[in-house]
Amino acid sequence: MLIGILADTHDNLEKVDAAVRSLNAKGVEMVLHAGDYVSPFVIPRFASLQSPMIGVLGNNDGDHRLLQRRFEEHDRFSLRGRFACISADGLAIGLLHGDDHELLQALITRKVFDVVVYGHTHQAEVRSLPGTLVINPGEACGYLTGRSTVAVLDTVTRSVELLTPGHEEL
Repeated sequence: MLIGILADTHDNLEKVDAAVRSLNAKGVEMVLHAGDYVSPFVIPRFASLQSPMIGVLGNNDGDHRLLQRRFEEHDRFSLRGRFACISADGLAIGLLHGDDHELLQALITRKVFDVVVYGHTHQAEVRSLPGTLVINPGEACGYLTGRSTVAVLDTVTRSVELLTPGHEEL
């Protein structure tokens, strides 16, 4: 199974559209969003995803109730609050934004999850630790690093590919 992973879209509609195109082109079967959509108006831009999307809230997300309503307008979308525990293809995946550093480290080091997905730092990171794969897809918006990135997790090989939507792959 291929899982698309993104975070920190920060209302950059052009980059959201590019990320959706890249994830659709890869044929992902599920998308995880680690938060910081920022404004509810960005959620309809994900409507052309060809797979379900599960998201969590980030520290810069505004009107949580309206974000929830925007998610509910799409039957394949689910906004889970600040944390989501997801089972996919036999893997236990913990999804959070990552702004609570102590919580993030506890989830990683306690080896409760096969995969921990987070955002917040705007820096792409893939670490394979004993018992836990840690994935930060970087920033989809491209505001801080100047590079928009998303990730694709292959649940069979447990490998991660970083993509630069609209550009060649990393």
